[in-house]
Amino acid sequence: MARKVRIGDRWVGEGEPVYIAAEIGINHNGSVDIAKMLIDTAKRFGVDAVKFQKRDPELCVPPEQRDVMRETPWGYISYLQYRHHIEFGAEDYRQIDAHCRKTETTWFASCWDRLSVDFMEEFDPPCYKIPSATLTDHDLLDRLKETRRPLILSTGMSTMKQIAAAVERLGTENLIIAHATSAYPCPPEELNLRMIETLRERFDCPVGYSGHEVGLPTTIAAVALGACYVERHITLDRAMWGSDQAASVEPGGLERLIKYVRTLENAMGDGVKRVYDSEMAALKRLRRNHA
Repeated sequence: MARKVRIGDRWVGEGEPVYIAAEIGINHNGSVDIAKMLIDTAKRFGVDAVKFQKRDPELCVPPEQRDVMRETPWGYISYLQYRHHIEFGAEDYRQIDAHCRKTETTWFASCWDRLSVDFMEEFDPPCYKIPSATLTDHDLLDRLKETRRPLILSTGMSTMKQIAAAVERLGTENLIIAHATSAYPCPPEELNLRMIETLRERFDCPVGYSGHEVGLPTTIAAVALGACYVERHITLDRAMWGSDQAASVEPGGLERLIKYVRTLENAMGDGVKRVYDSEMAALKRLRRNHA
């Protein structure tokens, strides 16, 4: 039986078009206007969904990191203060939700803690993404499973044992596993794309790819290896301030990425050898023995 999960009005899995999610994440730098521009860009080029991140800084910033000072667009402030600056609140997300409804854009988020799941439930998201950083947070996994929504499990900085434990806790019925390496940007030699095949063999659920590399060819290769879900960070300009900008795809790159993925889907075929009508002229002209 084909392994599929339904996200909104789209099936994701074997035999279905690749589901392409544009990760806005925190590349909005705390600006709803920038977030709306990113939504519009993604929609214009035909992504299936855009994704944000939601976390409670008081819960998610480790104590030893809270008072670390850093230069930011808001001045020389602590890491905890910075996290608060880029975190959208209820009114911000209401604006985002309204904009996505107006533009008919599907959106969802990664949730980093239980309170963020409770927060996002207000918006009735079609699914949730589980960040690589929280793969071993079994309390959070339990809360996400309680929502009964489709879940996308990112697997960066995790061992196979940890991945298996998370999958066992979540179950495979409504789960997509996304291979990832959590380096921003990730060097090509550490992408380990054959893990897509490994995960497909090991787990009875759809497998996708969450990429953090520079460039597009390796993401296209992930699709060729069987990824049915693809996620890349997007930005208006990779030179913008922010920790994820360098590993993101600019508008022109996003347009090419979607074009290449759709072209590859058409090119993969069904594996049944046949002689095409387009070959007949060459066959008649070039083949000497028609046995």
